[in-house]
Parts: sequence; C-alpha cells; structure tokens
Amino acid sequence: MLCDVPMEAVIAAVDAPSIYEIPLVLHDEGLDEVVCRTLCIDEPERGIDLSGWEQVVARLANANRSVRIGVVGKYVNLPDAYLSVSEALRHAGFHHWARVDVEFLQAEDVPQMLQTDRFDRLDGVVIPGGFGERGIEGKIAAARYAREHQIPCLGLCLGLQVMVIDVARNLAGLRGANSREVDPTTPAPVIDLMTDQLDVGDLGGTMRLGAYVAQLLPGSQVAAAYGKEVVSERHRHRYEVNPRFRGRLEEAGLLCSGESPDGRLVEFIELPGHPFWVGTQAHPEFKSRPDRPHPLFRELVASALARADGRLPRLIDLDVDVGAIS
Repeated sequence: MLCDVPMEAVIAAVDAPSIYEIPLVLHDEGLDEVVCRTLCIDEPERGIDLSGWEQVVARLANANRSVRIGVVGKYVNLPDAYLSVSEALRHAGFHHWARVDVEFLQAEDVPQMLQTDRFDRLDGVVIPGGFGERGIEGKIAAARYAREHQIPCLGLCLGLQVMVIDVARNLAGLRGANSREVDPTTPAPVIDLMTDQLDVGDLGGTMRLGAYVAQLLPGSQVAAAYGKEVVSERHRHRYEVNPRFRGRLEEAGLLCSGESPDGRLVEFIELPGHPFWVGTQAHPEFKSRPDRPHPLFRELVASALARADGRLPRLIDLDVDVGAIS
C-alpha cells in the first residue's frame, strides 16, 4: 500500500529447509513471472519448467545413504575458503541420492590425527589448493595415508602436487623430493616453475590462469569419468610437475593420465589399482552444478559410497524369506 509495488509483485520469502528449495518457493510465489513481465522477457510457451530443479530437491530430501568426506586444508578456520569444494561434493551426493557430510581437517594437525582412527572413519578425502609451505607436510601425509589404506582421494591443484611428492618420496625413492615453492634447495624438485616463469617478478595475472585444454589417456579413470578424451578445466597456479622427473614417477607406478596438448604439462594423475586416487592441476570444483555434478567429484563420491558400504555392511534385505534362511 505504501511502497508503490503492485500487489502481485509482493513476494514472501519464507524459510525453507534447504537453500536449494528457495528457487521453488519463489517460483510458487510467482517471482519469475513478475520478473519476466517487468523486463519484457517472453515466458516459454509451455510455461516455466523447473522439473530438473525439483529432481535436485527430491534427491536432497530423500537421500538414503551418507558418506563422510574429509577436506584437508590450510584455511579450515575460514570454511568459506573451500565453499566451492564442499558444494561440489554435495552436488555429487545429489547424483547418488546420498548425503555428504564434509569434515574439515587442519593440514598442520594431520600427523597427530594419523595416530588415531580419525582418517579411518572417513569414506573419502579431498586435498584442495593453497599456497605457501605451512601445512604441506600434513597434506603429503594425508595423500600417503589415503594411498596406502585404499581411501578414495581427490587432489586439486596443490593437492595433485603433494600427491606427486608422496609418490616421489615413498615409491620412487627420491629422497628429499619436494616442491621448489616449499623448499628452494630440494635435491629433487618434482614440482617446479616452468622455464617461462623463472624470471617473472610481478606475480598476479602472470600465473597459469583461466581455461586450458587437456588430452586424457584412453582407458584411464579420468577419461572414463569424463566420458571423453579432450576436456577443458579452469586453472590458477604457477608450479607444475617437473617433466625431468616424469619418467621416474611413472616407473614407480604413477599414471600421468592427462596432459596439455603439446605434452609438456601434466594435468591429471592417478594410481592404477587404487579405488580412486586421482589428482588434477585444475580447479574442477568451479564447474560443478547442483544438477550437473563434476565428473571427478561424482566418481570420488561413488568410490566413497563403496567404501562406506564395505565398512558398514547392510542388514539382510527385508524382502528375503527369513524362514527359508533358517
């Protein structure tokens, strides 16, 4: 009455059980119709179709399984720093009709955690990106534990780099292997600056930033996840897998399952025989959507669900004739 807004344009933003239900709530209030009419946007002839979004909400509301995924980060006191990662995990959960419980783990505390059963209770691990030396040894320890104990693990950017360092130290026998970002004097810089970055003094936008194409190895886990052999992902980093050590790493069992089109840069790694131990130099979390989970997160959660089922066997099917069993 007093704000010059037509009655039909007054929208109630009522509380919803989940943020994902808000679009449906606002649709029921007619907000989309008001916006289209005000901006002179023609509505679809068959009306506004939110069936895809309704499916997302239905999968969230009717999740019949759950998994616990640990995110080993350096900035866990500021969980919004990993919001895109935790949301990508939840999107993958929607795909599998599962609830993903995200547990943030301080990288610096990982060595102490490994003395308890903290990691054994996880169904999967994500090692996200970051900069600087703090917490790096904890991330490397997490990668190694996940590798040795068959825990599904996905490494993102720095996460791939610490996975490579773990393989270099503990499988390839490269003592003191490290990233030159962390230890400029390391005798085995398996992660290093590329030649064209050596003289860069003004950082900022000079890093490898934005979308880059990668060629995936046919038959690899990542190629199977994507369902294709050429992909484009977003990047934000400066250090790369050092090609000088690639042969030694591959001899130790690491599979470089994706590379730049010219073959110079390693973009994806994995460990054959492991349920899911995959790393990418990119940030795939940025491309995940609630109704289109990113393939790597989707497959990580699938592997985590398999681990959860193995650790916590289900009761017998209630449809089975119990009398016949006895």
